Amino acid sequence: MESSTVSERKKLTRREILEKKKAIEQLLKAASAQIDHLASYPSFRCFNRNSLCLCLESGRGDKLFHCTKQCIQNLLKANMEGPYGSEWAVEEKVKRREMVAPEARYVFVRRNANETMMDSAPTPLLGFLHYRFTLEEEIPVLYLYELQLDSSVQGKGLGKFLMELVELIAQENRMGAVVLTVQKSNSLAMKFYISKLRENPPQDSFERESSHLKFRYVVSSISPSRVDPLAGVKSNYEILCKTFDHEAKVILEAC
Repeated sequence: MESSTVSERKKLTRREILEKKKAIEQLLKAASAQIDHLASYPSFRCFNRNSLCLCLESGRGDKLFHCTKQCIQNLLKANMEGPYGSEWAVEEKVKRREMVAPEARYVFVRRNANETMMDSAPTPLLGFLHYRFTLEEEIPVLYLYELQLDSSVQGKGLGKFLMELVELIAQENRMGAVVLTVQKSNSLAMKFYISKLRENPPQDSFERESSHLKFRYVVSSISPSRVDPLAGVKSNYEILCKTFDHEAKVILEAC
């Protein structure tokens, strides 16, 4: 009788695991299927601060125009060739493949059309987010592949604005965390995620809307330096995360 009860418990556990796995798969599928992740956040469609008048729009990797692809490549090269150094030639090819993947989701930042010359040419791309919904250690996460800004719009609050949007999208789609990779040599980016996002209280409606989010990223337990500290010393990047629930915190945050 006892062995029968144990067997039933094991079956129940297996069923629960399968049901949880199926639910997570459906969660990721539903998140990726959304056409416009900005639709739930109309206040994030425009950025009007610090002499900038910008508009945001959604996109996906398998529907990029040629001119947009070129703009993405140019921004990546301008911002990342330095941090990657001699590895850039190889990494650039990887990023070109990632750029057009069907699962790639984008938020593009452009000049407001009313602020540019009235012609048929597309407005210049001044920045973009590239993110995906995926699994890390069986936790559904929004993985931020890229946050790239043109030098002309850096240092004006746009990066923080975009990270607020990323976190809102992640939580709306019930992701356990936002995960991202930063080159160790990119000290400005490292400082931005780990320190700068915690600075200053909410100043306006955009920041108040997301003020419940804790502005802090930490080195994740899945980062090379945490998985194997000795081998991690040789790694040129860290994986950072910000978790939104207890399970994600336990699994993805390093002790």
